[in-house]
Amino acid sequence: MADNGCGFPAPGLHSFLFQPLFTVGGYEFNKVMLLALITSVLVVAFFWAAFGKAKVVPGKLQMIGEAGYDFVRRGIVYETIGKREGEKYVPLMVSIFFFVWIMNIWSVIPLAQFPVSSIIAYPMILALIVYVIWVSLTFKRHGFVGGLKNITGYDKSLGPVLPLVVVIEFFSNLLVRPFTHAVRLFANMFAGHLMLVMFTVASWYLLNSYMIPAAGVSFAMTIGMIGFELFVQAVQAYVFVLLACSYIQGALAEHH
Repeated sequence: MADNGCGFPAPGLHSFLFQPLFTVGGYEFNKVMLLALITSVLVVAFFWAAFGKAKVVPGKLQMIGEAGYDFVRRGIVYETIGKREGEKYVPLMVSIFFFVWIMNIWSVIPLAQFPVSSIIAYPMILALIVYVIWVSLTFKRHGFVGGLKNITGYDKSLGPVLPLVVVIEFFSNLLVRPFTHAVRLFANMFAGHLMLVMFTVASWYLLNSYMIPAAGVSFAMTIGMIGFELFVQAVQAYVFVLLACSYIQGALAEHH
């Protein structure tokens, strides 16, 4: 814990560093990796249990699974890409949504208490998967020249500013887009976890001092932050998938 000189163990970057649980062949396996692995198992196990033996009259687990699946399918994929083009991407988007959501939820789960997506490597890998699909789909649908026009926003009607627009769009789409896609999720989870840690530690610190009333206020803020984080965690999963669908929709759109 960091110490600012008054005894308060202020949270910081050290709050995102973990000692390895064990090492295999020189590779360290830590708490964050374990949570990511458990997340993968939970998502697969849940949908396997919900749909492995699907029935015409669904049971409770199947109903929950169908509700979650249908939310992503109709509320995000169909609304963004369209039913005809979007159907084939539904399983991927459902997987990404629930994987991101569960990674985020670990932040408020006792003993875990850490959002996996606050480590930028995880959002970056997910953004890279979407990026590869988007770029490959763009060139597959439009060909090499058409794909470049799609990515750069080439439009003759822009006249003299066309070269500037092409350069800006090229770098924005091919370099900035995957970065911002990942950082949006990472930054929100990073900041949220830091705030939760700060108010939680402050509550304990103040409770063990003469400022007990202030500890009550800090604890109330902690409870409020947990409720707010639960909302943000779901929203960030939604936004991440919504952006992924919008990129795919852009790849499929006809260039004029």
